[in-house]
Amino acid sequence: MTTTPSAPQHPLNRLTADEIERNRAIIGSAGHVTERTLFALVSLVEPDKREVIAGNRDLDRQVRTLLVEPSTREQTEVLVSLTNDRVLLARVLDVETEGQAPITLTEYEASEQLIRQDPTWRAAVEKRGITDIDSVRVCALSAGIFDIPGEEGRRLVRGSSFIQATPEENAWAHPLEGLVAYLDLNTGEVVEVIDTDVVPVPQESFNYHLDEWLPEPRTTQKPIEITQPEGASFSLDGDVLTWEKWQVRLGFDPVEGLVLHQIGFSEEGTVRPIIYRASVAEMVVPYGDPSPVRFWQNYFDAGEYSMGKNANSLELGCDCLGEIHYSDAVVADDQGHARTIKNAICIHEEDAGILWKHTDEFTGAVDVRRNRRLVISFFITVGNYDYGFYWYLYLDGTIELECKATGIVYTAAYADEEQRRRWSSPLGDEGLGMPFHQHMFCARLDMSVDGLENAVDEHEALRVPFGDDNPWGNGFTRKVTRLTEEGGRQANGETGRVWHIVNPSKLNRHGFPVGYELRAADQPTMMAAEGSSISRRAAYGKNHLWLTHFDADERFPSGTYPNQHSGKQGTIAQWVEQQRPVDGDDIVVWCSFAMTHFPRPEDWPIMPVDRLGFSMKPYGFFDQNPTLDVPRPASAHCAAQRGEGGAEGAGHCGCE
Repeated sequence: MTTTPSAPQHPLNRLTADEIERNRAIIGSAGHVTERTLFALVSLVEPDKREVIAGNRDLDRQVRTLLVEPSTREQTEVLVSLTNDRVLLARVLDVETEGQAPITLTEYEASEQLIRQDPTWRAAVEKRGITDIDSVRVCALSAGIFDIPGEEGRRLVRGSSFIQATPEENAWAHPLEGLVAYLDLNTGEVVEVIDTDVVPVPQESFNYHLDEWLPEPRTTQKPIEITQPEGASFSLDGDVLTWEKWQVRLGFDPVEGLVLHQIGFSEEGTVRPIIYRASVAEMVVPYGDPSPVRFWQNYFDAGEYSMGKNANSLELGCDCLGEIHYSDAVVADDQGHARTIKNAICIHEEDAGILWKHTDEFTGAVDVRRNRRLVISFFITVGNYDYGFYWYLYLDGTIELECKATGIVYTAAYADEEQRRRWSSPLGDEGLGMPFHQHMFCARLDMSVDGLENAVDEHEALRVPFGDDNPWGNGFTRKVTRLTEEGGRQANGETGRVWHIVNPSKLNRHGFPVGYELRAADQPTMMAAEGSSISRRAAYGKNHLWLTHFDADERFPSGTYPNQHSGKQGTIAQWVEQQRPVDGDDIVVWCSFAMTHFPRPEDWPIMPVDRLGFSMKPYGFFDQNPTLDVPRPASAHCAAQRGEGGAEGAGHCGCE
């Protein structure tokens, strides 16, 4: 991997620490900052994409900041020009219609102590036989919105409790059931305590993080060493990443985390655009237990918790293997100052098995090529769950997104065994359960397949009945339908439904539009009942694909500020009602994919990675196999290979 000096300022360059500090100073000088002001979001305002594509560099550098002022309960959106060092706009949100700012780390950390001080909550804890209040850990989570009287306009979280008898104890194993506190973050007041049945606290420890609790480590694993003696094959020039024939610009947003800009593939010296901007724009985890202490559990990890601000600092040998290049992320902390997340983005390449292979019976030729992929990833932790987001670029033009879910499954305690089995996966004989839930992601793909004039064709396999044109009944064909209206579609495994994002104005040598095929997993969509709060707020989860006309303001499918947002306006469900042009126009494709999680015993006490995502493969984008120029692999001898009977011997293992 080679690194060269950064090019002159590009409009999509990530915000630097100096720019974040300048933004804070400008806002402070304009009188918008007090001792209690919280900077919930500080984001680059991406300029008009047509200006960017045209190569215009003389564009105003702007930053949008969302301020929370607890003393006045106001939340103010401030637009700053860094080019001119001034505030361009400051407007107060109507939180009842637009939603609330995401929860800040400052508020999250303060919530536990504020709830612990409430006398009603303390009495409920003591009623359960808990005398050490400090052993009760409070997980204060986003409140949702349910038209509960008295909650209008309040900035709320709802706190569930767990017992941590010692600092090393895994608190998630010991839920304090039947108790939830509703906290107003602005006033610090516990506005309501839900106190239902007293349930015994499960006592068994599951301290997976302590060596003394774990079984003896295996001694069977031999080292795996991944080396590239000549270095990596990719290069990074500022934010521009180049690998093989791929080019992509790295971005990082406090809400979305890793963003990929201007993804393109080089052919005959020209970079052909494919996607202008790709990101995971939202994810939500709706829980399926309707009990009085859990009905509200629906967490928007992007919009309510800011995935980018929760990115991990990755470690070589633990999170990534091989010839690794890390890129730091710079975000604003709750006071508006720059905070660097070291090693937030991991970039490396991997062997990806066979690219293509054939043994020809006529020529006697044996040909094989090996595949490899570029991996661009980041990892986040939000509460009990951890998520990795891995973008893969392959030699043949394939693009994949793989999301990896791990961490600790949220737990509950049940006194009623029937209820425990209806709403959760039981653990042991102490009433511990893992409530059923979904992990619902939504990727936003601002398409630019060989230009901005794109369209979507739906392809399905079609069985042909017996007839004059199919006398033997073996015939089948495909059905192609152009999607001419904004809206949503669901995957269908029965027909192998896929979607081709095409450019109708650009034909390949075979006479049909260049395009990319989107393959989405045919998995359950939103399980919550139609008309429920979460079904309305996370409407994107009702379909596997959404198609909208491009609008720079439509960045987040559940609204710009999903926290306590009703979902009645400003979400993808309302956007598509406009019925704007999408046939040969500037379009955005949204791919929604979900894991419906009925937790296994094997998911406890820490969950092995589960994977989900989607893929995009070139379909007519190239005139033929674009990897014919990939060199033949060199045969190599394994360092040690054992044959039958355990005899050690050399064997070829480099080609296949």
